[in-house]
Amino acid sequence: MGLTRDAVFFDALANHAQRSVAASELLLEMLDQLDEAPALARRISDLEDEGDKITHGCLAALHQTWITPLDREEIHALITRLDDVLDCIEAASVRIVLFEVGSALPEARQLAQAVVDSCTAMSTAVQSLRDLKRQPNLLELCVEINKLENAADGHYRTALAALFKKGNDPLLVMKWRDIYDLLENATDRCEDVANIIEGIVLEHA
Repeated sequence: MGLTRDAVFFDALANHAQRSVAASELLLEMLDQLDEAPALARRISDLEDEGDKITHGCLAALHQTWITPLDREEIHALITRLDDVLDCIEAASVRIVLFEVGSALPEARQLAQAVVDSCTAMSTAVQSLRDLKRQPNLLELCVEINKLENAADGHYRTALAALFKKGNDPLLVMKWRDIYDLLENATDRCEDVANIIEGIVLEHA
């Protein structure tokens, strides 16, 4: 019975993280195929809706379960930060469509790739929570996610510098600045997840 109960939470966390990976890959695809942006944005929106349902189900289970596999606060923090990651990705995709972006700047693609890399590493870390004793490399994975976030910060600064240096149309600058902010925020939230997982690992060491 305990294993089934625990699986509810571990499945929710893992399934949510996988949706962030899928959404980030669609966002990267969107930048390569802007003519397909509306259709791809709808697919990302569907993933975000699924993520919301997973989050609500997980939080409901927290209220209904007396004994949880991790501290309640840890589970709540993890599912909330995971939801934030997916929200940032969806918000970026929505803006690409609303702003009618005609062509993707190379820096945008680089930052979007950083989001994919961060989400992929985050998903691996989240899935590893099922059996902490068998995951000796989980702390290293958390460090890797932190490094990816630092790299994303570098891409973000480079992207902003290029955006303002080129003497672009101010409206274009505003549009891309908004998109860049959301992509960088997504990697920040991935790092938040990693920091929570690091605390869990150290607590159970």
